[in-house]
Amino acid sequence: MEVPCVRVPREDGEATRRRLADADLVAEDYEIEVADGYLYVPVTDAAAVPEEFEVVARSVDARETQTMPADLVEFDPSYERLGEVAIVDEDDPERARALADAIVESALPVKTVVNRASKVKGTERVREWDLLAGESTEAVHREYGCEFALDLATVYFSPRLATERHRVAEQVESGERAFDMFAGVGPFVVPFAKRGATAVGVDINEDAIEYLRENARRNGVADRVTAIAGDVREVADEYADWADRLVMNLPHSADEFLDTAVALAGDDCVVHYYDIQHEDDPYGPGERAIREAAEPEYEVTVERRHTVRSYAPHELNVCLDVRLRRPE
Repeated sequence: MEVPCVRVPREDGEATRRRLADADLVAEDYEIEVADGYLYVPVTDAAAVPEEFEVVARSVDARETQTMPADLVEFDPSYERLGEVAIVDEDDPERARALADAIVESALPVKTVVNRASKVKGTERVREWDLLAGESTEAVHREYGCEFALDLATVYFSPRLATERHRVAEQVESGERAFDMFAGVGPFVVPFAKRGATAVGVDINEDAIEYLRENARRNGVADRVTAIAGDVREVADEYADWADRLVMNLPHSADEFLDTAVALAGDDCVVHYYDIQHEDDPYGPGERAIREAAEPEYEVTVERRHTVRSYAPHELNVCLDVRLRRPE
């Protein structure tokens, strides 16, 4: 069967496989093959593979020695992996139970299965979960060479945004001063610090900030990370005119914090502004809000308009990469 594969020289194969595995992109249902000096690593999502890798279509063998959830249920299963935790989203309790049993029985390295029991809610952005298998909602997630400990029951985290976080992190240069206004457990802050930035992360969720501190230690960047529990509007004065880079990943209400972002921005600052808007005009509302908040103090240049993913029917989750530069 033809599947998308990353093709790399054999000598680079293991490092590439590890990097793809960190991003949860390796298609575990298929064999990794070697031919003509190249390694072919099957991937789950060709569009999510970093641009520096070559993706080709290749006929590869299915893994016959491993039993997967799809082999054990009579429907097409859907689930996400977060370390040793599998996340399902089933409204039917019987179907959720069957899928959880199949995941545990399969060859997947999973100890816990949870089912989404509510939408994300509250200022701390947490949701309720039904624990279908296992004893804990804690997980250790790996992506692009970073490791993140977290508890799904007390913090917000989306593994689906790994590629987007990596896209932004690759823009960071050593010596930058980066500020994440809604930092969570540190999926932006930690890779920024690993690239040599001095990084500050603020979040109103105290549990998330505790995990951020732990994750900074786990990844060897505690000396370059400051984690602050609180409302970013109340701590911004301490970092006025400080940031070279700002992350505003609170897409339903980031516009309410643009005055704070302008206060944090230095003379030349890139803002990564996340928004959710109708597909007819996904970027316009955010761009207009940024200009209203920042001009004329700053010259506003939209450097990239980027669609992150489809959020709901006719709604898109988008990012504006915007440079704010004070006129000389």
